[in-house]
Amino acid sequence: MPAARVLIVDDSVVARSVLGRMVDGTRRFRVASALSDVRAALDYLQTHHVDIVLLDIDMPGIDGLTALPDVVAAGKGAKILIVSSSADEGAAVTVQALALGAADTLVKPGIGTFGGRFAEVLEDRLSKLIDGHAEPLPHAAASAGPIAAPHDFDVVAIGASTGGIHALSQLLRAIPATFQIPILVTQHLPISFMGYFAAQLAVLGGRPCEVATERMRVRPGRIIVAPGDAHLRVVKMSEGWSIRLSEEKSLSGCMPSVDPMFESIAEVFGKRALGVVLSGMGRDGAEGARHLVEAGGRILVQDRESSTIWGMPGAVANAGHASAILPPDEIGRLVAWQGRA
Repeated sequence: MPAARVLIVDDSVVARSVLGRMVDGTRRFRVASALSDVRAALDYLQTHHVDIVLLDIDMPGIDGLTALPDVVAAGKGAKILIVSSSADEGAAVTVQALALGAADTLVKPGIGTFGGRFAEVLEDRLSKLIDGHAEPLPHAAASAGPIAAPHDFDVVAIGASTGGIHALSQLLRAIPATFQIPILVTQHLPISFMGYFAAQLAVLGGRPCEVATERMRVRPGRIIVAPGDAHLRVVKMSEGWSIRLSEEKSLSGCMPSVDPMFESIAEVFGKRALGVVLSGMGRDGAEGARHLVEAGGRILVQDRESSTIWGMPGAVANAGHASAILPPDEIGRLVAWQGRA
C-alpha cells in the first residue's frame, strides 16, 4: 500500500522541518509538501491530491481557523488535523475547528520541546484518520435510502465522536427552528469542553441547548447534551420525561457512551424513538442501536463518504440496523420532514 500523502501548512520553518522529519520517519506517511501559508496551500491543493493536511492556526495573513472551510473544500476529502499551540487554549478554539470541518486537533509543543512522545502521538493520530475508512461497506449500503414511509417519533437521540461535531453542525442547520421534538446528543468530548459545545449547538440548531444534569426535564424544542463524565439516560415520569445520569462502565469503554442513551430511549419510547449515528471511531452505539431497532425504533447513520471516520456508523450499518445511510444534511432534512406537525 502506498504511503499516505501529508501536506504541512505552518509559517514556522522550524515547525515545518520538525513535523516533516516526523512524518517521513514513519512507514505509512510521507510529506507531499510543506508550505508557509494558507494561500500557497490552497493553490497547491488545486493541482495535487493529499490524504491529510496538518494545519497551524496562528499564521500571518489568513489564519488557519478562518481558512479551514476553504481548506476542507480544496482538499476534496483530505482529513484536516489542526496542529497548533492555540489548541491548548481551551474548548473554544478546538470546538470551533471541529465544527468547521477539522477531523481532529493536536496541541503543538513549543519549538524546544518537540521531541519525546510527540512523534508517537502524531503518528497515532494520523493512523487513526487513515484507518477510520478501513471498514468494509455493508451489503445494504448500495440500496439504503430514505425511510419508505413517514414514521412518528417523540425524541431524536444522536451519537457521535471523531468528525461528529462538523456532521452535527450540518445536520442541525437542516432542521428548522419550528421543529419541536427534543434532541439528545452524546458526543465524545472532555468534560471541560461541554459548556462551550452546548453553546455552539444552540447557535447551530437555533434552539436552547443545555448540558444534562440529574432530573433535568426533557422539553420540546430543546437540545440536551451528555456531560463529559456521565452517560445520558431518559426515564418516564407521570408527566413527560426526565434525565438520569449514570457512571457505570460501558460496553465500548467510552464516557459518555451512546449505548446507554439508545438503550434508555428504546425502553421509554419504543417505536416512537429515532436514533442517529454520526462519524466516529469504534463501535459505540452499535449495541444500543440493536436494542432500539428491536423495540421498533429507527436508526439513521451517516454515509461513509461524508464521514471523517466510519467506525460508529459503519458498525450499525454492517449489523443491518440502519434504516437509511445518508450525508448529515440529508439526515437533518429527513428528520425535519418526518417530525413535522
